[in-house]
Amino acid sequence: MPAMQDSSTAVQDYLEQIHNLIESKGYARAVEIAGNLGVSQASVSAMLRRLDAEGFVVHERYRGLVLTAKGRQLACEIIERHDILTRLLRRFGIDEDTIYRDVEGMEHHISPQTLRVLTLVTEELEGNPTLARRLRRRLDAAEEIAIDPA
Repeated sequence: MPAMQDSSTAVQDYLEQIHNLIESKGYARAVEIAGNLGVSQASVSAMLRRLDAEGFVVHERYRGLVLTAKGRQLACEIIERHDILTRLLRRFGIDEDTIYRDVEGMEHHISPQTLRVLTLVTEELEGNPTLARRLRRRLDAAEEIAIDPA
């Protein structure tokens, strides 16, 4: 996964957003990217020019954009990270808002080695409900102690 380390968090966020829009709607428009990322359309236009120059997308002004193979690969890598982290945290009953905020921060900074470990742990928890319940009980007990130390 060397491409991940060569791109900025912003590039990754944009590619993830573009990929998700194309997958769900068949296309991605600057106005939707801006709304989803909470940035201005001018910022999106500037980033699309950058992504085009770096070979991640082919963007024709007023016509739309397409992910290149390089852009699709990087988008899929970040989506995989997002998915693994989300699935892992859900196993422990963390609320969706917290999961979203945490994953958005973590997905850009996890090394390939750590991702492999977290993937293994996630798959093990998904395949072993007894282990998942036991760990969840331990977490719940630890939280109770932290809340009420008496």
